[in-house]
Amino acid sequence: MEQANPVLVEVLRGSHVESMHRGSYCISDMNGVIIGQAGDIATPVFPRSTVKLIQAIPLIETGAAQYFDFTSEELALTCASHNGEATHSRLAHRILDKIQLSESDLACGSHWPMSEKAGRTLAALYEAPCQLHNNCSGKHAGFLAFLKYNKIDIKNYTSHEHPMQVEIRKTLENVMQVDLIHAPMGIDGCAIPTWAISLHQLAHGFARLSAPTQHFDKTRAKAIQTLTDAVFDNPYMIAGEDRYDTKVMQGFNRKIFVKIGAEGVFTAFLPEQKIGIAVKCDDGSFRGAENILTGLLIRYNLIGREAFVEAGLEDLLAPLVLNRNAETVGVIKPL
Repeated sequence: MEQANPVLVEVLRGSHVESMHRGSYCISDMNGVIIGQAGDIATPVFPRSTVKLIQAIPLIETGAAQYFDFTSEELALTCASHNGEATHSRLAHRILDKIQLSESDLACGSHWPMSEKAGRTLAALYEAPCQLHNNCSGKHAGFLAFLKYNKIDIKNYTSHEHPMQVEIRKTLENVMQVDLIHAPMGIDGCAIPTWAISLHQLAHGFARLSAPTQHFDKTRAKAIQTLTDAVFDNPYMIAGEDRYDTKVMQGFNRKIFVKIGAEGVFTAFLPEQKIGIAVKCDDGSFRGAENILTGLLIRYNLIGREAFVEAGLEDLLAPLVLNRNAETVGVIKPL
């Protein structure tokens, strides 16, 4: 019988463990040497939105971003899983205006903003969400810019056979040092293909992103650094209000890149240590994945407890469980 992945987070109500999050993780250096691991790190998982920075690389490399005069904020949005706040949807609209396309040209689909506050604001105005509110609208606007600049038909651009997705697959293969031709493939929430990669491969690939000039040709290294700088300079665009990704990158200025994905996947890299991290929470929850990552940063002394406190992020060390009266009734404990 296959052994279950270990418990990495406990949720206590009072002093009693009410629930727990099992998962797996891998921490790798740039050479693929494993620094830390737990659970199954060999079985491929869908990286989902964790690889958005990699998916945006062709936008930079081909000169499309420069041609359309993308700002640093706009580049960050192409890597984002944003809240759908007004700031995010307006910026996605601005990108579409630059490339003379419209919201209807996006193929990501519509959903209510990830931010409950933003969703309530829309509802109060009797407005329905559109594709600009999709957390992937910036990424898709970037795809359209790439296609417009390179004079490629935008029709069916989400198909795995379309030149856009072929280019993304090849870019992922180069960054992650994998062959995805025969890898399991699924369709992401925003309609594009997603190829499964092991946690070890993900962690190794993100470690390589931490020092691009040492692993990639000059053009690719510059593109990676440009996107990384854009995210570091505009962490609000990558997620938004009260989101883990934004808070951590704001708090630890340029010391760590973090990116959540759906179904409990989380990735990170630390430029100074040149280390990559990949996490998979078995139950697919954001709560589990975020707290697993916090626990790893502390346990492996990548970012210490004192640094969290100094950054005003002590609430991430052991998030509180509140009742409906906003009273503390428990705590979430990364192990």
